[in-house]
Amino acid sequence: MSNGNGNGNGKNGNGSVDHFEKPKYKFLFISHESLSGDLAWKIQNEGHQVKCWIDDVTDEYDGFLEKVGGHWKDYIDWANVIIFDDTGFGKEADALRKAGKAVVGGSAYADRLEEDREFGQTEMKRLGMLTLPSWDFNNYDDAFTFIKENPGRYVFKPSGKVSSDWSGFLLLGKEEDGKDILEILKSNKKILSKNIRHFHLQKHVSGVEVGASAFFNGEKFITPTLVAFEHKRLFPGEIGPMTGEMGSSVFWSEPNVLFRDTTGKMEEELRKAKYVGYIDINCIVNGRGIYPLEFTARFGYPTINIQQEGILSEWGEFMYAIAHNQDFNLRAKRGFQLGVVIVTPPFPYDDPWEIEMHKDISILFRKPNTDGVHLGDVKKVDDIWRTAGSSGYHLIVTGSGTTMEEARRQAYGRIDNIMLVNMIYRTDIGASWTNDSDRLRSWGYLDQVQWSSIPSKISKSEPRQEQEELKSEHVQLDALTP
Repeated sequence: MSNGNGNGNGKNGNGSVDHFEKPKYKFLFISHESLSGDLAWKIQNEGHQVKCWIDDVTDEYDGFLEKVGGHWKDYIDWANVIIFDDTGFGKEADALRKAGKAVVGGSAYADRLEEDREFGQTEMKRLGMLTLPSWDFNNYDDAFTFIKENPGRYVFKPSGKVSSDWSGFLLLGKEEDGKDILEILKSNKKILSKNIRHFHLQKHVSGVEVGASAFFNGEKFITPTLVAFEHKRLFPGEIGPMTGEMGSSVFWSEPNVLFRDTTGKMEEELRKAKYVGYIDINCIVNGRGIYPLEFTARFGYPTINIQQEGILSEWGEFMYAIAHNQDFNLRAKRGFQLGVVIVTPPFPYDDPWEIEMHKDISILFRKPNTDGVHLGDVKKVDDIWRTAGSSGYHLIVTGSGTTMEEARRQAYGRIDNIMLVNMIYRTDIGASWTNDSDRLRSWGYLDQVQWSSIPSKISKSEPRQEQEELKSEHVQLDALTP
């Protein structure tokens, strides 16, 4: 007798308990670059068969996983579940689902939500989220004129498909008249216009940056949901260049106000798109309201590694279930988890000399314990872990605890067990939790809400007076189209 999660414990006709072997599946991971090897390794260690097709790969995951050549379509019939770990595969994922294949990740609609910031903001606004005023440009001179004519504090973000080297590039203005953003864009116009042709200017707002996310099975959200606090800059204290992400602190929660008023509003649209996978909306929240910023319609990195620290269910069973549009009893730890990214030079840059200097370096453990240590760009040679690839992004170390401080102690204790030459990591992941949680709770955004399924027509939550004021300001600023 199955319990619905693929577990096979039940009673036979004599009243005794039979222990049926759990089914094993074949997973095909499809990647542009080395991203999801850690999840693939986790599923492989659960006893499933795993093959990885990675378009741009050298020695990453050698000794850990089977990497296959040719074209990924050659392995479709072999796989029970196909997993796309990034955007850019949406049309192929849609076609495979239409053909009856079990697929996690990707859809044309979900790709557009993340890659086309203007479209993503339009969808947020249409579904009743409180969006910040924003404008899209494909001409830098037009943006210069706009900032001069409409002084204000702005955030600059790439939009559309750009190379991975530039996808996380962001400029956060600090001057209220926008002069700092204007001068940086002018001074770097040549290189920026070469690498970022379509970009987005968004009105800046202060508050707590927090993400609301969940997995979707093609029909509904699988709860619990995840609340996450990202740290994107290289150095502690939010200093230095943007890196994509250097670590996050998270906790699992039954649906709350934050989720209901952001990601939860996407349920009907995701159902129409037949999307299966993980989806997140990153937000800025303050006492005036919740302001969604951008979508992540794929696994997050290092979010997927940190999630493994907090999920008690088996990942192979979970991925198989949602790929087949099945409900799933996702079991998560109580308390908190966090993850710290460990890198070496030249991260986050591309320097051939530094790449060569940090190539094939051994990663040693003072004690023979790799609990909470997750794969980035690494390989295993003669049972020794070594750096691999050219990104400098090598490990994610996680920890958990009943309090955030306990989770921090476990994660950083695990880092103390690692020996890697010139490793770089942030020492403050999760350190701001006390202040952030106090503010979120005082604003009511972590209050749990009744949840079964979002109705097709979503009613907007009652805005506060300040939210109405911002909406009024939004209308006025929207009229200032460049």
